[in-house]
Amino acid sequence: MTSQAKTIERDRSTPFRMFWLTSLSMILILAQSLVAQSQESFANLAEQVSPAVVNITTSTTVAGRTGPQGIVPEGSPFEDFFREFQDRNGQGDRPRRSSALGSGFVISEDGFIVTNNHVIEGADEILIEFFEGFELPAEIVGTDPNTDIALLKVESETPLKFVSFGDSDTARVGDWVMAMGNPLGQGFSVSAGIVSARNRALSGTYDDYIQTDAAINRGNSGGPLFNMDGEVIGVNTAILSPNGGSIGIGFSMASNVVTRVVDQLQEFGETRRGWLGVSIQDVTDDVAEALGLEEARGALVSNVPEGPAKEAGIEAGDVIVNFDGREVEDTRGLVRQVGNTEVGKAVRVVINRDGATQTLLVTLGRREDAETAVPASQPGPDEEETPQSMDLMGLTLSPLTGEIREQLELPESAKGLAVMDVDETSEAFEKGLRAGDVITEAGQAQVLALSDLEDRIAEARDAGRKSILLLVRRGGDPRFVALTIAEDQ
Repeated sequence: MTSQAKTIERDRSTPFRMFWLTSLSMILILAQSLVAQSQESFANLAEQVSPAVVNITTSTTVAGRTGPQGIVPEGSPFEDFFREFQDRNGQGDRPRRSSALGSGFVISEDGFIVTNNHVIEGADEILIEFFEGFELPAEIVGTDPNTDIALLKVESETPLKFVSFGDSDTARVGDWVMAMGNPLGQGFSVSAGIVSARNRALSGTYDDYIQTDAAINRGNSGGPLFNMDGEVIGVNTAILSPNGGSIGIGFSMASNVVTRVVDQLQEFGETRRGWLGVSIQDVTDDVAEALGLEEARGALVSNVPEGPAKEAGIEAGDVIVNFDGREVEDTRGLVRQVGNTEVGKAVRVVINRDGATQTLLVTLGRREDAETAVPASQPGPDEEETPQSMDLMGLTLSPLTGEIREQLELPESAKGLAVMDVDETSEAFEKGLRAGDVITEAGQAQVLALSDLEDRIAEARDAGRKSILLLVRRGGDPRFVALTIAEDQ
């Protein structure tokens, strides 16, 4: 192609390139405009829900100080001077009032208000400040420390503005959310962010937190987390921070947990959670292999005290794989499923026992009535075993004798093999076994003598298993541990 022809070809293509570049630029500008419009303002939403958000001030009587504590050491020559100074300023032995601030939100026109339990815990007086500027005293209807939720009630001559709960299960990571409350006592305040994560657990049994980067600070506790439809999908409860201020990691208790608690507090003034009556632990890969399970899922029963599960025939070593028609993935899921089930309901529980599934019918009790339940004692014959010891799987083991029971402060009914020492380089040490532990079962069969454990190991090896499941008790608390079987054992 000649130089002139190339020039003509470039001249022909230039308009097309310019057209596409211009079109692409317009598309990008339009997209940025749409994004900007979607993020432009939360003003309409804030205006819509603000009347239902409240500031909470609590007042508590604190005993007076008996002296100038924390100012000068006891016996100091300046002690009398500072005591006189405190008395002149009303800081002597007289009781004083301590105030705290928090947030909350109205959920009904007749004055029910939701907040955090830690906001009002121990309060003598609770005062609710509304967005419009008026104040009303509040009474506690009920509290649930397990989820840190409290329900309050105010009496108003006129219907109050309120907000409704949304479905927290529909919230997706990346969704816009808006938090409202009374941060650091500064009054009504709004912050916005996104859902950073779902199903977070902090420390509670029933935790189901939404993580958000919307600014949450002290004083925001108990306030609502809204979705863009103006529905409450969380109650702002905690932050992760090295300095006490927001660093963009806040936690709101999911609304689907809160609504169940609030319904029970309204109806009963307390929570009434279902109770199965078992101690459980997660099924790890090595535990699954030791039990011959195809996959590591479900909840492994480590202990069955007197209660609903024992009456229904559930035993230690069973793996609960289905509860009331829903698959059980792990212990956390089972605890929440049981706790959310009605007390007294008869539910079908599917277990895996010795490689086969069984379905048992269990009538649930009430967890609150069973908080002090004592685990059942481990059965076994009364005769003493001949003192001896053996090293197996990194453990130095000895049958329980009267002398060892006394050393370990165990009851006379305790039976099994005492762990006298643990090789710190062994798998057993890595998995938490320590001197003083007691092994009561191996391969889901009771062990009273060292020969019993050797037999269980041989049976596991003959069955082609690479590990054996031990039931270990420490201070009365049982747990299962799977240990690898060495070739020479």
